[in-house]
Amino acid sequence: MHTRLRDALRVTREAVDAGVAGEPATRDLLLYCHGFCSALDQHHRGEDRMLFPAIAAAHPDLAPVLRALEQDHSMIGHLLGALQRAVEGGASPDELDRHLEGIAAIMESHFRYEERQLLTVLDALALDAAPDEVLGAL
Repeated sequence: MHTRLRDALRVTREAVDAGVAGEPATRDLLLYCHGFCSALDQHHRGEDRMLFPAIAAAHPDLAPVLRALEQDHSMIGHLLGALQRAVEGGASPDELDRHLEGIAAIMESHFRYEERQLLTVLDALALDAAPDEVLGAL
């Protein structure tokens, strides 16, 4: 899922780059940004709601890691909200790119930390739920 979200961000940034500097976001760009924001938010909500409680139950020692990841989710949620408002307000491609740059930096740091801390745990975790229910669909 992280690979798909990284790809969605790349495509969204390419759409911004293809825009004309100083002009408001196009309808296509609105769709890219909305789709990316929705997918990332859905992914984090699924982790917070289903995945992290299952990990905490099986591995109580990971509680500090899970709290840090949930804090990241909250911060990323605020950044996504700011991006969404910028898109809806007709921000220029330069401004949108600044929003996406910030999201990209935090998202990549978050994903790498999560992958380092949880990948082996996830390989062994027995979770009775559909993957897209837990990790989101993209």
